[in-house]
Amino acid sequence: MTIQRLNLTHFRNIAAADLEPAAGINVLVGENASGKTSLLEAIYLLSLVRSFRSKKLNNLISHSAKQFTIFAQVKADESNVYSLGIQRNQQSAATEILFRGQKSTSVAELTATLPVQLINPDAFCLLEGSPKERRQFLDWGVFHVEPSFIHCWKRFQRALKQRNSLLRRDRIDNLELQLWEQELAINGEQITVLRQAYLAQLKPLFAHLLEKFLKSQDFTLNFQRGWDKQLSLAESLLAARVKDREQGFTQVGPQRADIRVAINGYTAMDVLSRGHQKLVVSALKLAQGALLSKIRGKQCVYLIDDLPAELDRQHRAVFCDVLEQQSGQVFITGVDAKALADGWQKPVNISWFHVEHGQISPKPYLGNK
Repeated sequence: MTIQRLNLTHFRNIAAADLEPAAGINVLVGENASGKTSLLEAIYLLSLVRSFRSKKLNNLISHSAKQFTIFAQVKADESNVYSLGIQRNQQSAATEILFRGQKSTSVAELTATLPVQLINPDAFCLLEGSPKERRQFLDWGVFHVEPSFIHCWKRFQRALKQRNSLLRRDRIDNLELQLWEQELAINGEQITVLRQAYLAQLKPLFAHLLEKFLKSQDFTLNFQRGWDKQLSLAESLLAARVKDREQGFTQVGPQRADIRVAINGYTAMDVLSRGHQKLVVSALKLAQGALLSKIRGKQCVYLIDDLPAELDRQHRAVFCDVLEQQSGQVFITGVDAKALADGWQKPVNISWFHVEHGQISPKPYLGNK
């Protein structure tokens, strides 16, 4: 997937922008708070209908404006070009979604059409954040490669909500509880099977990228499914009923799953420098993009916020080389144009943009080092 045209109006400090980005590498250079990250945020929002910087979408509307609009033309292949759009009004509690020229309520349609991978300072959460961050990472990948996942996930979430509601009642209808636990167990087990199968395919790609980034294959990617290995999910739910009733929520199941990256038996975040942590996180996300391309023939759009941060020149060069080999559309931001240009060790077609006070304009070619 590639974005052929991107139009923003009244989005944060960008009053209006109309870009025709390249299908390959796009670099945005500008001072801090100029609007670079806002452009990445807009693309991310167009895919997931949520921001990576703010929980309230009304906060993204420019000061004194009534609404923001994000519109894009996305090319799937030579014969398929789709229009996607997001609009948020100050007076409305809902976000309007435009999918292929029609209004839609399906976030899943947008996400499936425009798969986006974000690598920014918050990406460290994959190593040091909560299990929820890592489950979202894992489920993003399973969603894009396994069509049956979203159906199982929705049924599981519904059953989980119903069981939790029953646990908080003064009196529990045991028959009703059993029915919801059966639904929970069937779909929870299937979700776990899909997650494990996905990780099995992801691991060799992850190891390959780590070998390039860190010259090491001593890393392991471990999966914890969220309940006792010796029991089925149905058995675990039954065994946990009393404690779950005391706590008022379900404490076992795939909603408690986690993945961990370790090196020589130690958690990666405990033994690696920040620069190496960034490379591990980047390897995870780039591996996801590579697997999507391998299985579904779809390319990710990669959003790299402040690429030079935490990386020396040598590692920037390796990172840039990997990005080019991924063959997806890439948007990179940075303050130092020279540091960004130095990352490319061989001639590469790069579209440069200058960002200043919310204004985005093409920038002359800087050349490659």
